[in-house]
Amino acid sequence: MPPKPPSLMSTVDTEIIDAVETRAAEIAQGASASSKLVAALALGSVPIALGALATDLWGQAPSEVVDALQLALLLEHLESDFYTRGISAAGMIPVADATIFATLNAHESTHVSVLRTIIGAKGATAAPKPVFDFTAKGSVPGFVFASTQYETFKMLSQAFEDLGVRAYKGQLPRLISDKSTLTTALTFHSVEARHAAEIRRLRGKKGWITGGSRDDLPAFLQPVYAGEENGTQGGVSLAPIATAFGGPDGASEAFDEPLTREQVTAIVGLFLA
Repeated sequence: MPPKPPSLMSTVDTEIIDAVETRAAEIAQGASASSKLVAALALGSVPIALGALATDLWGQAPSEVVDALQLALLLEHLESDFYTRGISAAGMIPVADATIFATLNAHESTHVSVLRTIIGAKGATAAPKPVFDFTAKGSVPGFVFASTQYETFKMLSQAFEDLGVRAYKGQLPRLISDKSTLTTALTFHSVEARHAAEIRRLRGKKGWITGGSRDDLPAFLQPVYAGEENGTQGGVSLAPIATAFGGPDGASEAFDEPLTREQVTAIVGLFLA
């Protein structure tokens, strides 16, 4: 007798099965689902149910999810292009710091690749990389990644990484309906925070933001730090405990604030050619 053909379920990747079963359990417990998905599940057919659940998980994305991913992609393009040009500039980055910026560049480039893939998997087209002007339309006059401009390079790096941390934080609530994408974005977010702390260390600064201070960065970069002086968290005023934190500025250091899509777009717009 010919061997018995494998069952449908035995040919499906176990990670896919786990995700589908989790989604099915959520629906059984009352989670929202489209009428088409409910109808497919009611048929009792394994192939139809599997296909419908897979489409529900990965084939459709609310517009705000895609929009949040596109914004993240814009930020990653900004950072990736900046570091690519920096490590390619002869003699600008000291040898002692070269590995740091090569690593940051590798991270940001990887983020770009992953985001493009996720956006495509959701049926959308990833926005192309724009042309950047790292003089910020003349606000950083004469900056061309020259061998004498390392301090300016680090200054901009601090602003970009601090921006990235706050920008991801502001977009996470928009991904709440897409657990898989939310988890991926959180893995990016923590790495951006590590980048920011490392650059601040290189510049001789604290690893965290004090109040709404931009440190020694130029005034046009103040929007990156706007609102960081917030004194209320989760409806709880920090004033009664501020003394233990070194006053209002010290208390503010314990929390990072999100930036809205509009705020992030306006800041990045400063660097678009």
